[in-house]
Amino acid sequence: MIKLTGYGKDVIIKVFICILILTLTGLFLNNDIIKFLLIGISVFLCLFTLYFFRDPERKLPDELKSNQIISPADGKVVVIADVVNKEKNIFEIDEQLKQISIFLSPMNVHVNRIPINGFVKFIKYVKGDYIVAFDPKSSERNERSEIGILSESKKDKVLFKQIAGFVARRIVYDIKEGSDVKVGERFGMIKFGSRVDILIKRDAKILVKIDQQVVGGETIIAEL
Repeated sequence: MIKLTGYGKDVIIKVFICILILTLTGLFLNNDIIKFLLIGISVFLCLFTLYFFRDPERKLPDELKSNQIISPADGKVVVIADVVNKEKNIFEIDEQLKQISIFLSPMNVHVNRIPINGFVKFIKYVKGDYIVAFDPKSSERNERSEIGILSESKKDKVLFKQIAGFVARRIVYDIKEGSDVKVGERFGMIKFGSRVDILIKRDAKILVKIDQQVVGGETIIAEL
């Protein structure tokens, strides 16, 4: 049985109300072409909604070390680059960082997971544009959340961003500043196509490659 995420409850309810209306309308029509078209749309919406809001269980790697970063999202690695931090967050302004960006297509699981044990030291929500998520400019221009975690050892920092894309219009997260968090636990989602950026210190060892498919809660993407 498919497990659905509670983060999509509002959308799921609205979609199934639309499905009910379309199906009932189709059943009472005498025009067979329109009837089957409406029922076909209903079936498609039902299957797509169940698939998109699925929330499979994930198992952390047995060999996971405390200084390793787990992917916070499913998707494809589209950016691995050296960057300079331009804003005050968990890192200092002008600090040299490494950025890993993961693009989530509508077919990926969109539930996001905590990448490292620690506590939330920084949270910021930014209203913005909705340019396509694979555009590098989306990191700084799109609607996004920015979440900074300080590791349990107090030595390591990770900043990650939930970035809305061209289709995605809502970011959801249920953690707050000061929250203790555990690696692999769910903390939110981005609805309908999106991107996640992970920012870490530049001397970190990157364990993924461009175009690699990663799995949230399972793939080790870097070592601090």
